[in-house]
Amino acid sequence: MVDLLQPDDAGYDDARQVWNTMVDRRPAVIARCGGVDDVRAALAYARERGLEVGVRCGGHSIVGHAVPDGGVMLDLTPMGSVRVDPERRRAWVQGGALLGALDAATQPHGLATTAGNVSHTGVGGLTLGGGMGWLARRFGLSCDNVVAFEMVTASGEVVRASTDDNAELAWGLRGGGGNFGVVTEFEFALHDTGTQALSVELDFAAEAATGVLRTWRDLSAEAPREATYAATVAGGVATLGFVWVGDVDAGQAHVERLRALGTPTARRVVPQSYVDLQRRDDMTRGHTFRRYWKGHYFRELSDGVIDAFVAHHPEVGASLQQYGGAIADVADDATAFSQRDAAFEYVGAARWTDPAEDEQRIADARESAARLSPYASGVYVNALADEGAAGLTRAYPPANLDRLRALKTQWDPDNVFHLNQNIPPAAG
Repeated sequence: MVDLLQPDDAGYDDARQVWNTMVDRRPAVIARCGGVDDVRAALAYARERGLEVGVRCGGHSIVGHAVPDGGVMLDLTPMGSVRVDPERRRAWVQGGALLGALDAATQPHGLATTAGNVSHTGVGGLTLGGGMGWLARRFGLSCDNVVAFEMVTASGEVVRASTDDNAELAWGLRGGGGNFGVVTEFEFALHDTGTQALSVELDFAAEAATGVLRTWRDLSAEAPREATYAATVAGGVATLGFVWVGDVDAGQAHVERLRALGTPTARRVVPQSYVDLQRRDDMTRGHTFRRYWKGHYFRELSDGVIDAFVAHHPEVGASLQQYGGAIADVADDATAFSQRDAAFEYVGAARWTDPAEDEQRIADARESAARLSPYASGVYVNALADEGAAGLTRAYPPANLDRLRALKTQWDPDNVFHLNQNIPPAAG
């Protein structure tokens, strides 16, 4: 029987906490689901009482979609197991698993699949939105590596989606978010990646970094797929470099190209395990900050983009991560995830602790992102915050959005799963 937590129960407050502490909503019930039958029972419970449904895994949604005020939160975190078949190079990942669990299960075999850059992110939310990570330029996005999905519909039906079963649903689950049901298991293709990686970071004073960033941009255009170029501007420091997953000696040789950037104020060339790379951006205080962010895609880093990036608000961290490679090998209409022609993703993120600063910090992030808006080609759906329907039109081209609406009409006509970047059913 599904474990139900109510507001007066021990553990309730811990269970409703998510990554962004601005989210302080109180579900009527938190259903801690240990398996498919628990998910079905929790959905039936919500349906019978007319309650909203939120689905929680890693809890990294910036707007806290997982936590419905007065509704039912399906907590999938007890469903966190990962099973690996190294001979077939397959991993079966439950819907509540975190990225760290996936890496911990696959890396003893020298295998991995594309996953995000913070180990306490949920596999489900990341993958259903697309799934960018350090392996994406070599092997495609997380969603590109899903062989099959197991999903529970709003009516409690358990279905499989793959190229052979419910193929159109599988298309939509590769980038369409949690709009169609609760995915309780992902079957991933794995790749022989080895266990080592290289992180390369060079620091420069932000006010002098414009020319350096332009050279870094030009170098990135010729980077092999093992390299993912990344840059940040925060606290007056511009940090430029790349992450290499593959032969570390080859990565070390690639470092020599960065001599063209000039002399940095600090230089970090760190060989490390792939697992440590995947944990390097974890924060021990990660669930204690108030947060807001805005995102963009760019088809190119024009001089105008770089100028606006360097002039970012000092209280808002700005980051760029390279796309291309295997991501762009996939046709734009082959998955619900679009934006295959993006060269870089930008995120402008603010974090703070004092509620009195909420309005100003949000305004700072919006203002910084607005400077870059004229150059943007779209946005990653997982980077959307509170943009609503306008955000969807930036995340999906019209043809893909029409297909997603048709799928929503077929699989969730009552829009039970609307606490997400919601794609409403097509008008009847």
